[in-house]
This record gives sequence, structure tokens and C-alpha cells, in this order.
Amino acid sequence: MARISIDLKNGDLANQASETIIGIDLGTTNSLVAYVIEGKAVAVKDNKNNKTLVPSILHLKEESGFVVGAEAHEMLVTDPANTIYSVKRLLGKSYHDLESVQTILGYEVIDDGSESLVKIKVRNKFYTPTELSAEILKALKIRVEAELGSTVSKAVITVPAYFNDAQRQATRDAGKLAGLDVLRIINEPTAASLAYGLGQKDEQIIAVYDLGGGTFDISILQIQDGVFEVLATNGDTFLGGDDFDRLIVDFWRKEYQLSDSKIFSGKSAGQRLRLLAEKAKKHFSSENTFQSNLDGTEFMLTKQQFEQLITPLVDKTIDCCRQALSDAKLETKDIQHIVMVGGSTRVDFVKQRVGAFFKKTVYDNIDPDEVVALGAAIQADILAGNQKDVLLLDITPLSLGIETMGGLMDTIIPRNTKVPSKAGRQYTTSIDGQKNLKIAVFQGERDLVTNNRKLGEFVLRNIPPMPAGLPKIEVQFIINADGILKVKAKELRSGTEQAIDIKPTYGISEEDMGRMLLDSIQNASSDMAARAILEAKNEANHILLSTDKFLEQNDSVLSDLEIEEIRSLQSNLKSASDGNDKDLINSAIQQLNDYSAPIAHKVMDLVIRKAMKGQKV
Repeated sequence: MARISIDLKNGDLANQASETIIGIDLGTTNSLVAYVIEGKAVAVKDNKNNKTLVPSILHLKEESGFVVGAEAHEMLVTDPANTIYSVKRLLGKSYHDLESVQTILGYEVIDDGSESLVKIKVRNKFYTPTELSAEILKALKIRVEAELGSTVSKAVITVPAYFNDAQRQATRDAGKLAGLDVLRIINEPTAASLAYGLGQKDEQIIAVYDLGGGTFDISILQIQDGVFEVLATNGDTFLGGDDFDRLIVDFWRKEYQLSDSKIFSGKSAGQRLRLLAEKAKKHFSSENTFQSNLDGTEFMLTKQQFEQLITPLVDKTIDCCRQALSDAKLETKDIQHIVMVGGSTRVDFVKQRVGAFFKKTVYDNIDPDEVVALGAAIQADILAGNQKDVLLLDITPLSLGIETMGGLMDTIIPRNTKVPSKAGRQYTTSIDGQKNLKIAVFQGERDLVTNNRKLGEFVLRNIPPMPAGLPKIEVQFIINADGILKVKAKELRSGTEQAIDIKPTYGISEEDMGRMLLDSIQNASSDMAARAILEAKNEANHILLSTDKFLEQNDSVLSDLEIEEIRSLQSNLKSASDGNDKDLINSAIQQLNDYSAPIAHKVMDLVIRKAMKGQKV
């Protein structure tokens, strides 16, 4: 891959000193956007309510499309089926990942039992988490552009330290779909550290304690010469300030003998009680007693009672801190600083317990809701060339990936990745007994390989014949310090291996590079639509083949009516997949799965009973 130095003399970041590059905290519960002005990072406020936080909630109206933020938040009670929240939990997730997530969501996530990325059904249309996240990013982009009075096209976006490659790529894609060139994806703990100016000179080991509304993370970072390394992470994706509120509500229910009928009598009474609990939690930051009347009931709570209620949850976070230290092979004395992130760290009891565990005073003088976005803005300011004392490493100027089914580009190393770098991903075969697999390497930002530059190809030969989907083929991209790209493919079950070296630069000019980047932003919506259709067709073909196999293998145990209905649904799916309506294809997939899944379970039970007959357990 070509190697360039970001010094604002050349490359796609050249001549950008006058352009503001924004920092975005795309959060599970709330999102923010920030930028640097006169050397100081500031979070952008909403003109209507003067708040920096944008609820990460979307509501799909029947005619006018999506609304985002506070307006969508109001629809959680009145129209929950068409209101989407916590979409960040689904970014880069396949259906197989959903077992622990599905139970907490109030909207419809389609499950076809495959390794495909999830889709969300709203008003009979199917959306990916990437598309929904893009709507949130668009709202943030509009907000900051209104503040600046100019168009914004470049951004740094933060993600949790534990996000994998698929989740990070999904975040990049969401940015592109929102009309943003995502220059960097950086870890949230790294951003928080930047906001406090930690680690730019001396080597330090810090802990970032992040307790938000719905999730908790602890990250141990080692920082040296401005380079951040994550030593360990731990946490609980279902523990946060919302759970504190729930404990208060449960306490009041018991204390005042409130039945469900009383709590939920009247419009949104239950929601109002939860809001009252949240108010009580915030009240204890300055007072020791809370008292308020709601629907004729006088609700009371003391700070001591509140702290007793939340002690088990805070203990859980401390256990996570202890485990993260153990994983990093460190002790509390090795930690120089503790950075507090997330609105729930405002709770005095939380700060006291964390400080006592690490035996140090915590860093909390920057707004914990804003600290990640502010750090992202500082990273953006560095990329804009406004902080000359910060070293920027050589990077890959354009994304690198391979061609997958349907002519799609699957990015393995995103653009702006630091050099040297190494990344890989696993693939499999699409037909039974496949012995050879062509690996075609491409460079570019578009979703279809026909719009990108082909760098080379090779064939992984002599794969042992196996059923489709069984081989495990790992493709690795390795870029050395000289920008030379090595691509390796290995079938993990047999050890069959092949590789190719691709020399740097490939004759691409700065003008061509700029054009490719601009094309990727301008065509993001059409590219995403084309990708969605191809992915739906690929999924449909896979399900049609799987269904044929299922019917062939289980003909003797299926009734004529079941076979006839499955064949009819198969025919509907085949007809839909011949067209270009992704919603129609996805709907046909759902109908076939909904009917065949219970039958498949019944057949499996029969097979197991037959196999176990006469056996002792």
C-alpha cells in the first residue's frame, strides 16, 4: 500500500488547515459532536434546548422519514415498534451474535439464523444498523454545520476499545453514508485520555472507567510518545445508570406498595416514575434527601438508602476493574491516573469507590458526558495540522480489501490505518466440493469492486473437497514499514496456503486518490443501496440452496403439506431474488424462515430421538 506522511504538504489531508475536522462520540444512549476553536475543544449545543447530548434514538414517521434525538425519544412510549434505540449494540453483529441482545430490544430484529449482518424491520422496510447509525451522524453533522455556518466533510469517530474489525468498519460505513470522510476511528478511552492531555510526553499507564446509561467499560491503557496501547478491557454491556434508576423504582414500588395497575394507570405513568427516579439520582449530587409528589403519592429517598441500593452494581464494576488489572498483569499501584467517563460517574458513591479501589483521586473535572467527544475533536485538530508538536505516523491512503460474492468489496485494512499494520478475516466456500478460491485484491473506497482499483490476484488451490461453508479460509493483509503489501490465504483445516506481494504506490496520483475519495462520499447512498441488494440476493441464494438440501435429506419425515408449503415459499423467494427490491427479498426470506424454522426443530428432535433410542444416558 502506498505510504504517505501527513504533514499537510501533500496527501488527501493537504491544505485542510482552514477546514474544521469534527470529533464525534457515537454513543449507545447519547451522541455528541465537538470541534476545536482557538485551541479549545467544545461540544456543540442544540439551539432549542441548549444541550450537547443527542439521544441515540430514531423514530420512523410514515411519510417524512426518520427523526433523531429528543423528538424520537418522546416516541419510545407512544410508538415503540417504530422507534429504534441502542442501535450501536447491533453494529457489525451477525444474527448468531443476537442471543443476548434480542431480549432487551422493543423493535423487530430479523433473524435468519445465518452469519449475515442483522437487519431491523421498521414499517415493513429493512434497515441495517449502519444505515440507522448514519441517520444519527447526519443529525450531528447538521448540528455542527449550523453552528459553524459552513459545510463539514471530515470527522474522527470514537468506538469502544473492545469493538472488533467488523464493528469498526460498520462505523466507518455509517460515516460515509452520512456524507463524512472518516479520517480515524479511535478508541473511546484513548479519546478521553487526549481530552485530559495525558501521555503526550512521559510514559504512563492509566485506567479509563466508563459508566454510561446502559453500559460499563474499564480500559487499561499504556501511553508512550503519544502512542496508545490497550493492555486490557473488561466491563458489562448491560450495566449502567439506567439500572440505578430501576433499583430506585423497585424500592418505591415495595416501600409504597404500588401495584402495576397503579404505576401504569394513566398515560406514561410508569415512564414518569422512572424519570422521577432519575431526578432523585441526580439530586444526590448536592443533597442528602429527596422528596417529591407524583399522582398524590409522596416519594422519599435518602442518599444513604440510594447508595445501599446501588452497592451491588458498583461492586460489579469494581470486580471488572480487578479483572482488567489481572489481565494486564498489573496492580493498582502501577496505575498513574484514573479517568472518569460517562454521565453515571457523577454519582458521588461511584467516584468514592473507584478512588478507594485504585487508591488515587479520580480525574473528573471535564464533563464526563462530553470528555470522549472533546478528545475526538482534539484528535481531529491534530489531523488538521493545528498541533505541530504531535507526531503523526505514516498511513494507508486508501482502503485495501478483496472481492466477495456479487462483486462486493470487503475492506480488510481501512484507509488511514497506521503503517506497519496487519489484519485478517475468515471466509468460506460458496459451493460444495470447491477446490480452488480466487483472491482478488482491490484498493478504494467504493462498495463495488468495479469502482475500485485492482492490485492483483492469486488462486488458493487444492482446498480439500468439503460441503459449502465448512472450509475456514483466513485471508491476511500485512503492510510493512516500506508500504509493501503481502496478502496470504490459508485454509485452516488442511494448512493449504498461498501468498502474493504487491509493491507500494501502484502508480496512483494524488489527483486520482482525491477523486476516488470524493466519489466514495458522493456515491455513498447509491453504493449502499447496491450493496444491500447484492447482499440480499446472496443471502437468498444461500437459503434456497440450504432449503433444497434440507428437503432432499428429510423427505421421508416431512408431510406432503409441509413440502408443498416450503416449495411455494421457495418459489416466492426465487421470484423476489430475480428482482431488485431488497425489502421484497428480505420479506420473502423472513416468510420462508418463519415457516421452516419450527419444522427444522421438529426434524432435529426426531433425528436425536432416533439416534438415542436404546441408549443409556
